[in-house]
Amino acid sequence: MARSTMEVAFLGTQRFDGENGQKYIKVFYGDEPDGKTEHGLSIIGMAAEDDAAEEIFAAGTRFEPLQLVRITFDVARGGQNKGKNLALHIEAVDNKPARAATSQPQSHTQSQQQAKPTAADPAKS
Repeated sequence: MARSTMEVAFLGTQRFDGENGQKYIKVFYGDEPDGKTEHGLSIIGMAAEDDAAEEIFAAGTRFEPLQLVRITFDVARGGQNKGKNLALHIEAVDNKPARAATSQPQSHTQSQQQAKPTAADPAKS
C-alpha cells in the first residue's frame, strides 16, 4: 500500500449509513476540469479509512468551500489494476507558503535585476 498527499479545493464531507449498518464518510474536492465533459471544477469523492472517518468528517466543519486543503491518503490496490484511495487525514494548507512559492520567481527576477546594477556600479568607479 502506498501513502500520498495532495492539495485540492475543499468541497465538503459527507456521512451516510450503508445497508449493512456500516457508516461511510466521503471527502469531496475539486480538481481541474478536463474541458471536454466538464467545466469549472471536476467534483471527486474519496472514501475515508474507517479508523479516521469521524475525524475527517468533523474536520469538514472547519473549512470554507474551495479552501485549499491537504489530504493524506492510502492507495490500496483495487481490481483491474486500479487504485482505491482512502483518506487518512485532512488539514488546511497555509496560504502564506503557497503565495511565497508563487511569488518566488518574481523575487528571483527582482534579485537578478538588483544584482546587475550592483555589478555595474564597481565598473563605473
